[in-house]
Amino acid sequence: MTVSTDTLLSSLRWRYATKSFDASRKIPAETWDAIEESLVLTPSSFGLQPWKFLVIQDPGVRSNLLAESWRQSQVTDASHFVVLAARTDLTSQDVETWISRMSEVQGAPVEALAPLKGMIEGFAQAMSHEARHAWNMRQCYIALGQLMATAAALGIDTCPMEGLDSKRIKGILKLPSDATVVMGIAVGRRSYNGIVSPRIRLPDSRFIKEV
Repeated sequence: MTVSTDTLLSSLRWRYATKSFDASRKIPAETWDAIEESLVLTPSSFGLQPWKFLVIQDPGVRSNLLAESWRQSQVTDASHFVVLAARTDLTSQDVETWISRMSEVQGAPVEALAPLKGMIEGFAQAMSHEARHAWNMRQCYIALGQLMATAAALGIDTCPMEGLDSKRIKGILKLPSDATVVMGIAVGRRSYNGIVSPRIRLPDSRFIKEV
């Protein structure tokens, strides 16, 4: 399946960090299912998916999150609000779970996957706990980009948000100790009363170089 370059660039140029959402415009279930599937399909290092995506629909919980997000109205006005969390570490059990899943899906004996398991564990163990934590958090930004691009292609607006109190939000959502809130993203339909300023981008020659 291919998409024309004009279609692709048109959707990316249409996208902007929407600050004002129309609370009355909800994302159809079929469209939201596609956005969720794009999160499932997001690539990650070794395919380990060291994250959790929490889709916050409860109005009361959203109201509590609003207070810990600089009272940014996107949290409560957008059709959907997603919190992206990362695991604080990568354990041997995490790798074991992934290898078992790979065996199940690909039909390969677990024993045949032992070299891959050993390589992943060796890579992870060579890093400090802090480095593994940071590595997992960076993976969430891959998922964020995939979600935003998918939503734009479907004509859905988004606003990524790092301006939140991650520790307090972790408490509100009752996340386990081995999870860290990385960011949130509001997903919905823009309010036509919102102001969309001309997009400001530096020339590509400032940061793209062919070698």
